[in-house]
Amino acid sequence: MRDEEKPSTNLDAPPVQLSALSPQPFPIAAILLAAGRSRRMGAFKPLLPFGAQTVIETCINNLLAAQVEEVVVVLGHRAEEVRARLSHLPIRFALNREVESEMSASIARGVEALSARGKGAVLIALADQPAVTTQEIERVTQAYSRTGARLVVPEWQGRGGHPVLVDLEFRAALLNLDSRRGLRALFDAHAGEVLRVPVASRYVARDMDTWEDYHALHEEVFGVPPPVTPPSQET
Repeated sequence: MRDEEKPSTNLDAPPVQLSALSPQPFPIAAILLAAGRSRRMGAFKPLLPFGAQTVIETCINNLLAAQVEEVVVVLGHRAEEVRARLSHLPIRFALNREVESEMSASIARGVEALSARGKGAVLIALADQPAVTTQEIERVTQAYSRTGARLVVPEWQGRGGHPVLVDLEFRAALLNLDSRRGLRALFDAHAGEVLRVPVASRYVARDMDTWEDYHALHEEVFGVPPPVTPPSQET
């Protein structure tokens, strides 16, 4: 999965009319996309330290703390190494063998691995957003549970971010996303159903693509630089 193929959720759709929606107390799962090579970073992002944990462990623990039904982590590059690192966590794995593919392929592998086949929804989260806390995740899941909106996007100051939530009524669409436009195509096709949820954290709309991004984020969150030196070459 190419790091550059991040789905845009900075949509301009009109707000959903909440009065027309009814609460849907269905289960919510999460897919964490972690199959890429981290080429722009020059180091393997999931296993970089982030405080006392790694980046990917932080992302997973934030999802688990939001009390989702299950977390499916989609692996690709260095899959066995990541799987071993995460063996202590109550999660499931999916494998995208085509690590150079667009993000849509990883989403499909994650959806295929979900236990839920009927009612419910899935969060689609990125493994390079460890600063997205449980509070922001719960803002998204609670909006779904409260309103029944089939598509939910967190936003900070008008900028859409992640994790997005997709009702599993769109399961077939998630399995067959446009390889070029990915989630954007789905959200555009159902723009009138998109519920945008304001959150207090800018990190929902911020990726960690380069070493400078990582260094700055670690300093912002922990007040100190990361305890590793910049990479000298790609991993």
